[in-house]
Amino acid sequence: MAATLTDVAKLAGVSLATASRAFGDPARLAAETRQKVLAAAEGLGYAAAASTGSRTFAVIVPDISNAVFAALLKSVQERAWPGRHRMVLADTSESTEREREHLASLAGAVDGIIVCSPRLPAEEIRRLAGQTPLVVVNGEAADAARVLMDADEGLRQAVEHLYALGHRRLAYVPGPPSSWANGQRLATVSSLCEERGVELTAVGNQSATVDGGLAAAASVVASGATAVIAYNDLVAVGLLAGARKLGVRCPEDLSVVGIDDLDIAAAAEPGLTSVRVAIEHSGAVGLDLLLEQLAGRHRATQPVHLTSQLMVRGSTFAVRGASRP
Repeated sequence: MAATLTDVAKLAGVSLATASRAFGDPARLAAETRQKVLAAAEGLGYAAAASTGSRTFAVIVPDISNAVFAALLKSVQERAWPGRHRMVLADTSESTEREREHLASLAGAVDGIIVCSPRLPAEEIRRLAGQTPLVVVNGEAADAARVLMDADEGLRQAVEHLYALGHRRLAYVPGPPSSWANGQRLATVSSLCEERGVELTAVGNQSATVDGGLAAAASVVASGATAVIAYNDLVAVGLLAGARKLGVRCPEDLSVVGIDDLDIAAAAEPGLTSVRVAIEHSGAVGLDLLLEQLAGRHRATQPVHLTSQLMVRGSTFAVRGASRP
């Protein structure tokens, strides 16, 4: 059986994500690490995924206007280009019915499918995909290869950062209730706050947009929280604007943390403290896993976890009366 990228990673002593980066994003790796991966690939006779023959695959996203999915799609296209693979795009507009119809119509019509942040139950995704090779990014699907943009480490850093600034009452603004990432993020923040004896208030679910943050601002302010963690950067930017309209100063009265670390985070006023997740890399790894299946190599049985880190900017500050570290 032909060597896989998983075999290369194992021989080189690195993660699958690092092995993928050696081919798709070498500038992000130390020269020594990349050389180790390339040497392992040469020793195993592994050819990069681009050599599997031109393929047509579909990518299903919940909202193409969301900068997260725009960045992910671009990374998939960049990874597909060397092999001249063709991408078919389907946007569900956050509708489970549209996601269902897209999966049903694309299964068997393309060589493989990548589903990003699916809203359908795991069992239904697998059933609709049938025998079509399938990769899920940031979601669940029975017996499918998965790539997960873990925010856990970055959220741990965020809660510790806020705790060090004296915050003991936090709020969390959830995203869409059907989002796998939303459930994971809320569970992680809840657990971290409980460990530190921090009071946490989760306000009502919102759309993953600036408008969602604007809508949540009043509830966050009413909760009495001195800091808030938002489902994503777009919601966080909406919170910044909504709080200002209510006469609440950020960060003097309310510290705000987003998730994703989009370009808008650095351009916001004040600059948005955000948990950076591996958006672009998730797309490249997802396509690598799909192309390995299409080349007749074994399917990954364990999800690939991509880690995160906190980027501190001006939207977080010490609680009044507490000294800022």
